[in-house]
Amino acid sequence: MAREPVYDVLTGLVRTIFAVQGLRIDIADQHRIPSSGGAVLAVNHTAYLDFMEVGLVGRKSGRNVRYMMKAELEHGIVGFLMKHCKAIGVDRTAGAESYSRAVDALRDGELVVVYPEATISRSFELKDFKSGAARMAIEAGVPIIPLAIWGAHRVWTKDIPKQLGRHNFPINIRIGDPIPPAEPPEELTATLRTSMSDLLTQAQQDYPMEPGARWVPARLGGTAPTLAEAAVLEQEELARRRAKSQPPKP
Repeated sequence: MAREPVYDVLTGLVRTIFAVQGLRIDIADQHRIPSSGGAVLAVNHTAYLDFMEVGLVGRKSGRNVRYMMKAELEHGIVGFLMKHCKAIGVDRTAGAESYSRAVDALRDGELVVVYPEATISRSFELKDFKSGAARMAIEAGVPIIPLAIWGAHRVWTKDIPKQLGRHNFPINIRIGDPIPPAEPPEELTATLRTSMSDLLTQAQQDYPMEPGARWVPARLGGTAPTLAEAAVLEQEELARRRAKSQPPKP
């Protein structure tokens, strides 16, 4: 692995944060992360900081993963970090360019992180998947490696007070077999979702769930919103954002 000083510093910081919080991270099948070559890392999305766990998985295999981040962050300190960590800026007004940059990175042998659900799942269940991960993998000719994280949402997620102190939360990470890019995008996306669903079930197995807790999915005895209820909350949030972005009426 080539030295990337900024990435090395950030990795040290993340490991320090994990140690201070007492996070107990359990990773299964780390060997499925390739030590070289391009691949899409497809990850479920339940927490604001779950990207840190993904970075840790990459480093354990001697890799620096490449994140896709909002292009509007490409300035100041965050812009400096994005540049030196080879992050891929995503501009919603120029999606084709962002997509092309991700494909180029994959062809160059990078591990590119993609969240197929696009946004955080308030229900902590898998939402519908976008096809971007599949299309990138097919165009670049690289596999998709499915990955499920469970427990990171207890630290910081939507609609629940964040827990940034020392709490000793367990976090389970399960890594699936690489999926070859040999199917049409729709079929590959369906295959990916099935694999990630199985991995999420594995990550939740034997995890200490607190009955009635807000961070526990409804089907497992918690009070998190169902997928349908979460979809309503997302639409309400989107409407509020749109209202704020509208210029004031004269």
